[in-house]
Amino acid sequence: PGIFFTPIGGGIADRFNRRNLMVIFDFSSSAVVLAFIVMLGTGNASVIGIGIILALLSIISSAYQPTVQASVPLLVSKDNLASANGIVSGIGALSGMLGPVLGGVLYGAIGLKALVIASCAAFFFSAVMEIFIRIPYEREELTRHIIPTILNDMKIGMRYIARENPQVIKIILLAAALNLFMSPFFIIGMPYVLRITMRSSETMYGIGMGIAEFSTILGAILVGAISKKLRLSNLHRLLFLSAAFLLPMAFSVAPRMLGLGYWPSFVLFFTFGAAIMLWMTVISIFVITSVQIKTPNEMLGKVMAIIMAVSQCAAPLGQALYGLLFEQFSSQVYIPVLLSSLFTVAIAAVARSILKD
Repeated sequence: PGIFFTPIGGGIADRFNRRNLMVIFDFSSSAVVLAFIVMLGTGNASVIGIGIILALLSIISSAYQPTVQASVPLLVSKDNLASANGIVSGIGALSGMLGPVLGGVLYGAIGLKALVIASCAAFFFSAVMEIFIRIPYEREELTRHIIPTILNDMKIGMRYIARENPQVIKIILLAAALNLFMSPFFIIGMPYVLRITMRSSETMYGIGMGIAEFSTILGAILVGAISKKLRLSNLHRLLFLSAAFLLPMAFSVAPRMLGLGYWPSFVLFFTFGAAIMLWMTVISIFVITSVQIKTPNEMLGKVMAIIMAVSQCAAPLGQALYGLLFEQFSSQVYIPVLLSSLFTVAIAAVARSILKD
């Protein structure tokens, strides 16, 4: 749903009061979860019904995210925009890390129904808190029906990117490449290496994935300071460095290194993997901030939505690619890691060529 509804959400975000939209979206999410509570209570929670509930929540989230991204530049100065985006991203990463843990603990402690009720209440109170947010808004009169208006707004957004701000196209290509070749390596490869190659225990698997999440959070925290030294024209340096850091990661899962025991491979793999994830977080937030600064307010939602939608299209393709690679080279896991390094070198070379001041 995110691929199809994120661009629509971007058009809506630029047309209406963004604070009100966030309130509506969270109240809607609360209502959807309430419907699930009713399904549980009546014993009608079928697989199809749960699928519909998840699809509806995904649709709402698809519209919610570009609304948030388009709102941040209106609440902080340009000098603090990178730090603000870092806070938003860091909180998202923190919830991604703690959410499953907290959910698992609560599921065992209070049961599924009580957990879902708590989720419904969380959406509701989030909406209530958003009522008190003040986001600048200039009302635009609708001259025709809302659906053709939103569709036309989406066309305007595409035209703006293609003709008036071609730098955004380059950023979209970079984001797509990273989501195709780099991010999936960590989403697919890191759990595979931990569980299959290194044969980690449940505890060590949790520690390894926790290190990865913490690196993302740390990158979001540090982006405000690091971004002052970054330019679009020198992002390729971090990408080349990431490609270099993938080499010791490949060595860590080579048969000779694995033969030295569990800890040397684990420490080497996650030392360099954590550094790469930190830099990828910094790059992602810096690029988003650069787009926000250069994009007029009335175009922000549409532009951010297009970037998100393209990235979402690339991610599953990359995950499928790495799934095939790790399956094909299950006894030579260092080969997919080396291929990831080559992919990153190619991305860095392209970034160096197209992202010039």
